[in-house]
Amino acid sequence: MKTEISRRTFLIATAISAVGCVSGGGLRSRRNSPTDKLNVAAIGCGGKGSSDIYECRGENIVALCDVDDQRASRIYQAFPDVKKYRDFREMLQKHPEIDAVTISTPDHMHAIIALTAMQMGKHVYVQKPLTHNIFEARLLSQAARKYGVVTQMGNQGHSGEGVRRCLEMIQSGAIGQVREVHCWTDRPGIEGRLWWPQAVELPYPAEPVPDHIDWDLWQGVARQRPYNSRYCPFNWRGWWDYGSCALGDMACHIMDPAYWSLNLGMPDSVEVVSQEGCTLQTGPLNEVIRFEFPARGDMVPVTVYWHDGGNQPMRPDGIPEDEQLGDGNNGSLFIGDEGVLSIGTYGGNPRLHPEEKMRDYAMPQKTVPRVAAAPDDLGEVSDTAHRLDWIQACKGGTPACSDFGYSGPFTEMVLLGTIAVRVPGKLDWDGKNLRFTNSEMANRLVSRRYREGWELPEV
Repeated sequence: MKTEISRRTFLIATAISAVGCVSGGGLRSRRNSPTDKLNVAAIGCGGKGSSDIYECRGENIVALCDVDDQRASRIYQAFPDVKKYRDFREMLQKHPEIDAVTISTPDHMHAIIALTAMQMGKHVYVQKPLTHNIFEARLLSQAARKYGVVTQMGNQGHSGEGVRRCLEMIQSGAIGQVREVHCWTDRPGIEGRLWWPQAVELPYPAEPVPDHIDWDLWQGVARQRPYNSRYCPFNWRGWWDYGSCALGDMACHIMDPAYWSLNLGMPDSVEVVSQEGCTLQTGPLNEVIRFEFPARGDMVPVTVYWHDGGNQPMRPDGIPEDEQLGDGNNGSLFIGDEGVLSIGTYGGNPRLHPEEKMRDYAMPQKTVPRVAAAPDDLGEVSDTAHRLDWIQACKGGTPACSDFGYSGPFTEMVLLGTIAVRVPGKLDWDGKNLRFTNSEMANRLVSRRYREGWELPEV
């Protein structure tokens, strides 16, 4: 099987992209009233998946699926009478009554599970990052339009008040034209304290597969390798076969305020400024990546930097050293012609700097629709509100705020960084046609090699 996108698949993707929306009508939910309960199932029930499905407990939980019985044991105990599965395909086939599915697996399995569910008419809630590679993100956006299902990516800050206030502040001219943005995180770790391993050069040695996990199903679309307990349940994130490193973990949160408020769309180019320790197997210990965006409407071109592993932007002149930017180890900084603004990890607490400027600042009029269930506190972000936003949309309410029409292109932009760190030099990006115009090496990373029997279903 070829590593790069097949010609047939690529032509399908570009043809759909050229005509835009494939199906605008939408699939009517089987729930006839907002008071009716959805039949909800979960694929990936351990870790973040446990809270994703638990916060849907006001609906009918009809099936649970996880390849790791031990990892899922707590949520299995919370729903003792619900049918349990290891293989998501078996679960979907045996439960045609399912209306909606939460998907909270490692990144590499998001696309194939979501596509399979959407083709069966199921609404889907998919944890961030939406997909493992750029081509998959484009495909999921197209599938959502074609099948008319309700979708949501799990970047919960997008439901919050803070990200909306940030957009309104910037678009009302609070800091003038924004020409530079810096986004940063402490992941995958700082000062030798790692959230998960990266900069690993060789695969781990084989270990016996424990009875509580189906290792073949866990690998899914990825190439086969011997089991080792250091890959999962969480350390997969740093491995290119399974995860997308710090960008995949945090950029869909931290870069969201910039992507939305500046209407970023696709960059013209992406380039790694610095990185330490990237290998063929895993991502680097730290990196700085530069994205160059063209003018958008009346907005000037803007340069966006991603910093991780403890890298942070230089403090702008005039901001006291003891004044916190963002949330400290995580956040975003907007530098405009007339001022500076920062915002927290999940879009909380947008504010001007120096902070004394906030004393006499009058917040602009609220122009962006709010998520009904979200708190109106600028510092609060609610996972529950984000899930309820999706559930209400499944029952015929307004579209979910981070549906694949928004989160698909956003994910494409984020994942460009995972290619830049592996391919040297400035990479020129043709977003419409999903290709780099100056690097075939980079183009081979737009998609991936799928294991035989685990190819993506066609849209």
